[in-house]
Amino acid sequence: MKLLLFTDIHGSSTALKRIGQKVKAQKPDLLVCSGDISIFEHGIKGILRKLNKLNKKIVIVHGNHEDESTFIRYSKIFRNIIYIHKKNFIESKIMFIGYGGGGFSMVGKEFEKISRTKFKESINKNKDKKIVLITHAPPYRTKLDKLVEGHCGNKSIRQFVEKNKVDLLICGHLHENFGKEDKIGKTKIINPGPYGKIIEI
Repeated sequence: MKLLLFTDIHGSSTALKRIGQKVKAQKPDLLVCSGDISIFEHGIKGILRKLNKLNKKIVIVHGNHEDESTFIRYSKIFRNIIYIHKKNFIESKIMFIGYGGGGFSMVGKEFEKISRTKFKESINKNKDKKIVLITHAPPYRTKLDKLVEGHCGNKSIRQFVEKNKVDLLICGHLHENFGKEDKIGKTKIINPGPYGKIIEI
């Protein structure tokens, strides 16, 4: 499956245009966004309308600039917006698991609780599928969470990846690390940035 990944567009018309161009030129099967499509939800309905008009399913979680309730509401209006915070979504041979928001905490107690139960159970029931985890926050101690002062990512996300079968982790939040990739064991990790990155899985 061909995926077009993006994150942290923050309402940028340039980013939306680039994503649209990639959709037309490279014809991805599915789009995946790891949050922060807006600046504190300013114009968020219009942004989601533009994404919806790309006529591709977009699997998405919210970022730290958005509220969960906003995405719940608008995902009912725009048919191509598939909001998966604390949920999973299966398309073909891939199961997407989502957890949005955050980005500033190095430990996520709520994430730990849901990942130990619901997420782990979903993975165990779908061993024949590729597993893609979408978070806004980056995992701890990788190229994707490293800043000048050191690593600032989420340890709970890293521990979940280390203990479970996750083929791909897509995250965002840190603009300094747009476009960077790394690995935790066999898990590929990508911060695709706002202009979109095509991958095959």
